[in-house]
Amino acid sequence: MVPELPPLPALTRAEGELVDAYLEVVDLLGKINPSRSTHTYGALRAAQALVGRAEALREALTLMHIRGEAEVHTDTLARALRVLDGERRTDRVTVPRTRAS
Repeated sequence: MVPELPPLPALTRAEGELVDAYLEVVDLLGKINPSRSTHTYGALRAAQALVGRAEALREALTLMHIRGEAEVHTDTLARALRVLDGERRTDRVTVPRTRAS
């Protein structure tokens, strides 16, 4: 039986779009990461898609700014990222640790 995930915290629409776009960018960077990817074609496709997702990220932040959402509520957004598996997803962006022989 799969444990039930905690509910997402209350977010504005722009905050939700920020979190979604950020995680999409992270997923693409994980596919591009040369220490983790195995094929150039997949990394190339991810790099091509990254442009559009970076624009979506910029648009979400622009919308927040225009609406007067001047502060980023880091604790709330961090909870949302954790619920959406952000820790595992961002781990793919890092360089893997070397194994001790």
